[in-house]
Amino acid sequence: MILPGFPDAAPLAGLGGGILIGLAAALMLLGAGRIAGVSGISARAFGISDSGISRDGAWAFLIGLPLGAALVSLLGGGGDPQYAGTMPLVIAGLLVGVGTRLGGGCTSGHGVCGVSRFSQRSLVATVTFIATGMITVAVMNALGMEILP
Repeated sequence: MILPGFPDAAPLAGLGGGILIGLAAALMLLGAGRIAGVSGISARAFGISDSGISRDGAWAFLIGLPLGAALVSLLGGGGDPQYAGTMPLVIAGLLVGVGTRLGGGCTSGHGVCGVSRFSQRSLVATVTFIATGMITVAVMNALGMEILP
């Protein structure tokens, strides 16, 4: 399926991915009694937080994220990823880390799990994430900045 103006879009793959993310979040909530917020799970794995699932469980979850992506790639469903470079990724990672601590969670915790529970804090956080992303793209386009080659 090709969307007008978006020749590289893959809406069916996106739908499938969304279903899998929702299923994983539901299983985490039902199985462990915790929301699948990756920043909280990361904090637990690295010993920054004492609450949540066990550290072993947190590491298993985190290791499973790239392993799942690698499995999809090996099965032929992966794309050809492009990266801006090492320094932009390091800077972006640090900014995201600071932002998740300030915002009390990340897009997976607020955007997937919090919104589905109608959490007001998560609704505000998710709107903030989206608005900030839109503003960033608009400013970068206005300045003629291109990140990916």
